[in-house]
Amino acid sequence: MTSQSAMQGNSEANEVSLQAISAVPLDNEPVSEEELRPQALGGFIGQPQLKAQLQLFLDAARKRDVPPDHILLAGPPGLGKTTLAMIVANELGVPIRITSGPAVQHAGDLASILSSLDAGEVLFIDEIHRLPRAAEELLYIAMEDFRVDVMVGKGPGASSIPLTLPRFTVVGATTREGMLPSPLRARFGFTAHLDFYPSEELEKLIERSAAVLGVDLAPGSAQQLSLRSRGTPRIANRLLRRVRDWAIVHELDVVKPDDVKEALSLYQIDSEGLDRLDLAVLNAIVRNFDGGPVGLNNLAAMVGEESETVETVCEPYLVREGFLMRTPKGRVATDKAWIHLGLTPGGDVSKLS
Repeated sequence: MTSQSAMQGNSEANEVSLQAISAVPLDNEPVSEEELRPQALGGFIGQPQLKAQLQLFLDAARKRDVPPDHILLAGPPGLGKTTLAMIVANELGVPIRITSGPAVQHAGDLASILSSLDAGEVLFIDEIHRLPRAAEELLYIAMEDFRVDVMVGKGPGASSIPLTLPRFTVVGATTREGMLPSPLRARFGFTAHLDFYPSEELEKLIERSAAVLGVDLAPGSAQQLSLRSRGTPRIANRLLRRVRDWAIVHELDVVKPDDVKEALSLYQIDSEGLDRLDLAVLNAIVRNFDGGPVGLNNLAAMVGEESETVETVCEPYLVREGFLMRTPKGRVATDKAWIHLGLTPGGDVSKLS
């Protein structure tokens, strides 16, 4: 392949990966994760305070007939940041362009995307905290002054040509707001923080998703699913799909609470939403280290996982639900963890601080 052909092929690939998409699913599409997403803010379940703020923000922009200020969505994975970004575009009646921080490897990649935006369009950047430094600095100017500086030539003869951009809206999503540079964070006119869902809101979300997927849930089944979903809609929808599989294989017309329990026990998910790795961590602390304290590296070696996996995947939920404590001496299992494992709490862990 010649260099010219290679460049043309890459250009075509970029066009496909960065093409504008509609926030509304096509007719007769098979049920997918996209179809489980609500298309309007009124259909978004949970986060009532955030919804009220965002609705006011978008209504004001529509009445002023200008694109809204840039929006930052922050929160743990799976809570609906991408869904909200698509809702913003749908509410405004404009296309949405989707990319992510890791996908933008050079400032030129971002400049190409920005220069192709139309007036009022929404640019959604997932994991925005992972943008390269040069791309961040380019984005500062684009978000504030709606222009990009294109470098022409190399060496001493290089010159910068400013390119004016139409007014657009950046919607950034991040799971680690603290990693965002202050100059970038300051350029967002609206910052929304998403919180974990209480069980009651997850029940409503599961019932809505079940209706879309064609799963008939008996009373109490949605509650059993919500209790195992770790306060996260993405997990709730994933578990619902697995329960649907169970119902199809066992030819069930109606899924009862006991069916939910039996189906999810097959996937090693217990009544508290703890999976195989969570239980392995708690068992290691309680049975092998007498409840702790134990260092992270020792704990990871005991369960056969990387330290980062234990720290970022397991610990946040175990700490939030009160099964685990982080202390200066190491990780300690709480009384709740002992009881959940069917054991009598051994020792007073509250003194380890």
